[in-house]
Amino acid sequence: MELADLQDLLNRAPGRRVVCLGDLMVDRFVYGQVTRVSPEAPIPVLARSRELVMLGAAGNVARNVAALGGEVALIGVIGGNDPNGREALRLVEQETQIEGYLVDDPDRPTTLKTRFVSGGQQLLRVDLEDDKPIGGTVEQRVIRCVEDSCQGAGVVLISDYGKGVVTDAVIAAARRAATACGAKIVVDSKARSFARYGAVDLIKPNAAELAYATDMPTESDDQVAAALLRALELCEAKAVVVTRASKGISVAVRGEAVRHFPGVPREVFDASGAGDTTLAALGLALAADGALEDAVAFAQLASGVAVGKVGTATVSPDELVEAALSAHMAPAEAKIVGPQRLSEIVARWRAKGLRVGFTNGCFDILHKGHVAYLTQARAWCDRLVVGVNSDASVRRLKGESRPLNGLESRAMVLAGMSSVDLVAPFEDDTPIGLIELARPDILIKGADYAEDGVVGADLVRGWGGEVKLAPLVNGYSTTGVIARMLETKS
Repeated sequence: MELADLQDLLNRAPGRRVVCLGDLMVDRFVYGQVTRVSPEAPIPVLARSRELVMLGAAGNVARNVAALGGEVALIGVIGGNDPNGREALRLVEQETQIEGYLVDDPDRPTTLKTRFVSGGQQLLRVDLEDDKPIGGTVEQRVIRCVEDSCQGAGVVLISDYGKGVVTDAVIAAARRAATACGAKIVVDSKARSFARYGAVDLIKPNAAELAYATDMPTESDDQVAAALLRALELCEAKAVVVTRASKGISVAVRGEAVRHFPGVPREVFDASGAGDTTLAALGLALAADGALEDAVAFAQLASGVAVGKVGTATVSPDELVEAALSAHMAPAEAKIVGPQRLSEIVARWRAKGLRVGFTNGCFDILHKGHVAYLTQARAWCDRLVVGVNSDASVRRLKGESRPLNGLESRAMVLAGMSSVDLVAPFEDDTPIGLIELARPDILIKGADYAEDGVVGADLVRGWGGEVKLAPLVNGYSTTGVIARMLETKS
């Protein structure tokens, strides 16, 4: 998505009203480390370190709309005075841009999904739920909430996880209310039959859900196109949009040829809730009068950011702008980061259980010694951060004649190396500020240093890290290279 189009859409989004209706869940993430197998059974023992609780499913869709600037009416069902229902109410109350219409049902528990995670990998998910369809007074209360909340809405999002809230009567009420206020209806469906939603504007399955609903394969572009056309034959929707993970998004509009929007390769830390983010972004873009093509591009950008986070995460406008800028950068440019971005990326690496290494230097003229040094440093860790002195910092350390190459040039050359994962410039004489931000597991310097003389060594050892000294290649140094250049010139 072009940056100008993105900024225009983000400027129109604030204050747009979106109704989010469907299966509400509480997502609980229990994080820890696995270092041994239980003596009682062949299962891992998770040493719990922290826990996150957030709204999931329809609640996560609402959170994402709110994070992108929209005003949201969230309609869902919770258990009758159960602790998870109270947790859901508390989480909704924390979101100033979410207006909660939570109907309590004494005959069912609040849906809870608990995920146990170690090293960025889910070990187990435990679900507490009752997926029988709502009925009676609970269903009527949900319908009244739909009727009361749709005034002024630009879009109604139906998040149907098959947990019983999205009944035929609720769908019919949503269609009537949307027609009355001129809103579009977008459905995220896990149902076997798309026909149950009637003449909605858009249905958004993923590839597996499309295959399930059409009994057709959805691996290749041609297979997806055929399945999309079949889906339109089986339902009354105006369009079907299928999300295909790294393969992108494909769109079928009734009466038009199928279009494919390729995906942008991204490192996936956690795909939990990526479909919710896609639905939220699609809906908000359409509520802001965006064309379908722009809404799809907006959704791709948002979901790409979401999968780079841990848990059912939301996405902010600033993150979308940064992602759009990165998409137009060369791969090397995208590795050069400021302090805030460094902290965010390293946090995601650590959540995935990756060992982070840190080294630093001026790197004025990159030579064989540097290449060998950085290669060795990277071999000791899973991800390597390289701090590089600013031009002013180099002058203070090396004299007014240095650096020979400016910061932009030095950072780009470092970022172009496969052994380097991030390059972080710093202005001070030492990288202590970056070390405190990155909290590396391994601090690396050349063997010409003593361990006790390495800046930040005490800090790193204090949080359980280690200091390593990499061997140097004899006969190679920047000072030596410059001296030989001067000798050749004279």
